[in-house]
Amino acid sequence: METYLICLAVALIGGLMLSRLAKLLNLPAVTAYLVAGLLLGPFALGALKIPGMGFNSPEQVENLNILTQTALGFIAFTIGNEFRMRQLKSTGKRAITIGILQAVLTTAVVDMVLIAVHLLFPNVLSLSAAITLGAIAAATAPAATLMVVRQYKADGPLTRLLMLVVAIDDAVGLLLFSASFGIATALANGSVNFLGIVVEPILEITLSLVLGSIMGWLLNWVEQFFHSRSKRMAVSVAFVLLTVGLSMLKFQIGPLHCGFSLLLVCMMTGTVFCNICSTSDELMNRIESWVVPINILFFVISGAELDLNVLLQPVTLIIGITYILARSAGKCFGTNLSCRLTHCPKLITDHLGTTLLPQAGVALGMALTATSLPDGATVRNVVLFAVLVYELVGPAMTKRALTAAGEIDPDGRSSARIHNKPSATSE
Repeated sequence: METYLICLAVALIGGLMLSRLAKLLNLPAVTAYLVAGLLLGPFALGALKIPGMGFNSPEQVENLNILTQTALGFIAFTIGNEFRMRQLKSTGKRAITIGILQAVLTTAVVDMVLIAVHLLFPNVLSLSAAITLGAIAAATAPAATLMVVRQYKADGPLTRLLMLVVAIDDAVGLLLFSASFGIATALANGSVNFLGIVVEPILEITLSLVLGSIMGWLLNWVEQFFHSRSKRMAVSVAFVLLTVGLSMLKFQIGPLHCGFSLLLVCMMTGTVFCNICSTSDELMNRIESWVVPINILFFVISGAELDLNVLLQPVTLIIGITYILARSAGKCFGTNLSCRLTHCPKLITDHLGTTLLPQAGVALGMALTATSLPDGATVRNVVLFAVLVYELVGPAMTKRALTAAGEIDPDGRSSARIHNKPSATSE
């Protein structure tokens, strides 16, 4: 236990110290946290096997999964704050159209490119792997995007639309992956499972939205029994932890395998709570401050999880580069087209696609599910390589796009440090 506590402390301090260097290089802090994770991971300092000095093995990193899941729950809960009715009335229809269309077009573009690779080199990439990778390409990392928005206090039409699209993107990505993975499994095994392709994905989304709605309503009800700010914040934190735990439950109803999407459950909890609680703005601000260390650890641990062995596999690198180029083209083309169809301003049309490039936890979770395919290892390694590239480059590109859109003020940041004032008795 003491070793894990020392590891977490070193990870937190290491990430913070590296963020100072990132500031000098004009890079987002989230990039520094990921790099810190790589340096402290089992393929760098952790390989020295010095207890407490980094993460000594992939298993040690995996044992911290509860912390990363908790952080993801708080991030999703915060994103739910963006789905306020007054905002949905003005941009909701546009966000839904863009969120669905860009995800579907991204999957289509990646599918076409990778299926062409399969036809040219059938021994390198199977058809089932190509279809699965196409669906994984739709997923966008909400955590990295939110961290960049928070760090630079970005605000404006592009930022507000981006937060809505990212949230919708995850729901659409879940459906696309479930359907594509079902087809891929059918191709690999020679049998079609209608329940797995159609029914179970829809059931998972429905159950997630219902559970999230119930938890959001309960949170608002319990909050009313407390009046002090500290206790109300404690109740909010407890409910997010409870929601994360409940979203991990899995059960079976007859032939149906049922479960929840952590992201959707926590986002729905935040959405319902923020729309029915009159003091939700104040509470969300306090929670955001409270979870900063957890979010930093989330990215440091995410960096430590990245397997650098994939860089030694030429086939993975070639397919990975193809996947990255196809996905980037699909995101930019799909977003640009959907923005034009919904008559978005030129600044949003030109820059929204770039902000949707980061990819991380959701994609890795899908890749882990895909390991059950005969060549699932190929899918996992390609996604690992893509996440490594996207997480290191994506936040900087998001920052650049938001700056170009005029929604990050380069001179708007100030120090939070307040010096002690001399007391009256010392004068």
